[in-house]
Amino acid sequence: MKRFLAFLFISIVLAVLTFNIASAQQPTPSDDEVNSIARQLYCPVCENTPLDVCPTAACHDWRELIRQMLSEGKTQVQIKQYFVDHYGARVLAKPPAVGLNWLIYLVPPLAFLVGVYLLIQAFRIWRRQKKEQPENSDGGTERILDDSYLARIEEELSKRK
Repeated sequence: MKRFLAFLFISIVLAVLTFNIASAQQPTPSDDEVNSIARQLYCPVCENTPLDVCPTAACHDWRELIRQMLSEGKTQVQIKQYFVDHYGARVLAKPPAVGLNWLIYLVPPLAFLVGVYLLIQAFRIWRRQKKEQPENSDGGTERILDDSYLARIEEELSKRK
């Protein structure tokens, strides 16, 4: 009887160990989850069209590929890397800051700061010029003429009389 119980116990343990645990199938990723990744990618076929709004059949297939990769448990980074490996870095909405791409992130703020600096300098010069010009009682600026010019004008006027 002890042998039978030992055999039964070992059989049950082996049976339990050989069964695979059945798990529920993961839910299909929603359109929002797919589009959150597709929004960060551009269509490799159409120019300047985000993958989430591109109406072509190829883009529909690529969105389905993203859905399949998400259901397999791949991360957003892995999916984006897959597209970069197959279609190049041009498919990324935000290019990596390597090589000459770092200029994309550096030039616009620098151009803005240079523009602000030039405007400030121009306003200072305009204000300084306005203060240096003498004003008439009627508010207009008076032009200072040299004596030789005035003498020539008076001479021309006297010839006409």
